Amino acid sequence: MTEAFAAVGPLLSEHAEIEAALADPAVHADAGRARTLGRRYAELNQVVGAYRAWQQAHDDAEAAAELAAEDASFAEELPVLREAEAAAEEKLRRVLVPRDPDDGRDVILEIKAGEGGEESALFAGDLLRMYLRYAEQRGWSTQLLEATESDLGGYKDVQVAVKARDVQGPEDGVWHSLKYEGGVHRVQRVPVTESQGRIHTSAAGVLVFPEVDDPGELQIDPNDLRIDVYRSSGPGGQSVNTTDSAVRITHLPTGIVVSMQNEKSQLQNREQAMRVLRARLLAAQQEAAAAENAELRRSQVRTVDRSERIRTYNFPENRIADHRTGYKAYNLDQVLDGDLGPVVRSAIEADEAARLADASGA
Repeated sequence: MTEAFAAVGPLLSEHAEIEAALADPAVHADAGRARTLGRRYAELNQVVGAYRAWQQAHDDAEAAAELAAEDASFAEELPVLREAEAAAEEKLRRVLVPRDPDDGRDVILEIKAGEGGEESALFAGDLLRMYLRYAEQRGWSTQLLEATESDLGGYKDVQVAVKARDVQGPEDGVWHSLKYEGGVHRVQRVPVTESQGRIHTSAAGVLVFPEVDDPGELQIDPNDLRIDVYRSSGPGGQSVNTTDSAVRITHLPTGIVVSMQNEKSQLQNREQAMRVLRARLLAAQQEAAAAENAELRRSQVRTVDRSERIRTYNFPENRIADHRTGYKAYNLDQVLDGDLGPVVRSAIEADEAARLADASGA
């Protein structure tokens, strides 16, 4: 192992340790821990595969160089082998660049209506449909956790869990793709409530939280929680307004409040509320760590400022524009129908380019 790739050694050891742990049936009795280990194992698989490919290419080139002095055919092959070695080395360098450790996680996504009243709520509904269609294309499963509908059929606030069915590597994780969606989404169009045909501008906010796989990885003191129960309101069947099934959990140290009333059971609502609370607390911890660590590079396309306007959806021009990456296309109708892939890739590529630049300058 060369000095340049000395960092691979501990990763190879960690990969072997996790592989042994995953072979132990007792580990899989704890689904959360097994999923956490599996996510890390998938991430390390990329490093191990790239290292082994580089090692093979390096050994082939070195062997050809030794034999070239005696056999001209090896001398002819040497440039091709050196080129393959250089390509394998570059790939290894890329996978060794520090990545977001949460890339393989599932997410909880929240869409909130903002400025624009009913029009904003209708746009929030459009965004929800876009994400649900995109998730369907990716083979992800979705679960509506909580929703507050508007009078015209939009959403004042809606929360949905998005889960990947099979994560072979970090790039398959939901967080890897959707973490860039957090921020203010602006829409320009003629509202259904506008009788004069004038174009209005409104906005909706999107929050994306990596979901906690194992409740044990995030310690929450029960004494820090205030749990209130009350009667549900709105759609929900016979239990609405007749039983105290709705739950509101307040995390006293941070002031984070989560309310759930979609389920008829108080226990189910409480479990869902704790699920969202853990995700929000994890995000809050990560943001605090990022703010305290001056050496931690902030993503060029995913800042901790959730008030940032990230994208504009212009209906008259059928145009979508991402203000962080410069991406622009005139297929807004297709994007809202779930064809979000190119927009997401522009954010991923911009972020990875910045990470590589940072690593090269380090």
